[in-house]
Amino acid sequence: MLDYDKEAERYDASRGGEARARAAAGAVRGFLPEGTRRLLDVACGTGIVTRLLAAEDGLSVTGVDLTPAMARLAAARLPGSILLADARRLPFRDGSFDAVSSVWLLHLAATSGDVRTLVGECARVLRPGGVYVTTVGKAAAHNVGSDIDAVLAARPRSPAMDEAARVRSYARDHGLLPAGQARFTGHGQGRSPRRTVADLRRGWFGTLPPGDPLSETFATRLSALPDQDRPRPDPVFTIVAFRKPE
Repeated sequence: MLDYDKEAERYDASRGGEARARAAAGAVRGFLPEGTRRLLDVACGTGIVTRLLAAEDGLSVTGVDLTPAMARLAAARLPGSILLADARRLPFRDGSFDAVSSVWLLHLAATSGDVRTLVGECARVLRPGGVYVTTVGKAAAHNVGSDIDAVLAARPRSPAMDEAARVRSYARDHGLLPAGQARFTGHGQGRSPRRTVADLRRGWFGTLPPGDPLSETFATRLSALPDQDRPRPDPVFTIVAFRKPE
C-alpha cells in the first residue's frame, strides 16, 4: 500500500492532473439530481476533483480525507471546506447532504467489512431522495490489454474490494437503489514500461512489495519490453450511482 502522506505532493502530476480530474468531476455531475445544493466528497485527496465540483453554480461542497498531507492540499484549494476525517466514521448528522461522492476510495479498503461500513456511512449522511456516486473496479480499469498487462497477468492478486457486484450488494443492504452507471477516461494515466517499473519499486502493486525478489522478476520482464517510454492506452473507469428512497 502506498503511503499517501508521502504521495501527496506528486499525486496529481502522476495521475493525469486536471484532465483526469475534469473527466471524473463531469462523471459525478452527470448523476446529481436537479436542485442538488449540498455535496460531500469522501476521500477527496488533494481536492483536485472536489474543486471542480465546487465550481458548479449553487453547489456547496465539503470534502473529507483521512490523510493529513492530502487534506492540507485540498484545504489550500477549498479553504474552510475540508475536514480531516475517517470515512468509516463521518462527522455529520444523518441526512446532511443531497449527494455524496467517493471517487477512487473503495479499492483502498482493507476488508469487505470496511467497504460495507464506508457505503453505509455514505448512505447514512445522504438525505432521502439523494444520490451516492462512487467508482468501482478500479484495478480492472487499468487492464487495457497491453504488453504491460500481459507481463503483469501472472502476478499475485488480492480480492478487489471495490468489485461492482460487492458494492451493489452493500448499497442494497443499506437501502440504496441503483440509479445508473457511466464510464470516463483516466486521461494521462496510460502506463509506459519504465513508469510501471518505477511504480512497482515504490509499492504501487500491493502484492509485490518493493525489493521482493518476485517484484524484481517482474521489473526485469517489464524492462525488456519495447518502447520503454511510450504510454499504453489510458484506463477507463466505471462509476455507479445509487438513490436513497424518499
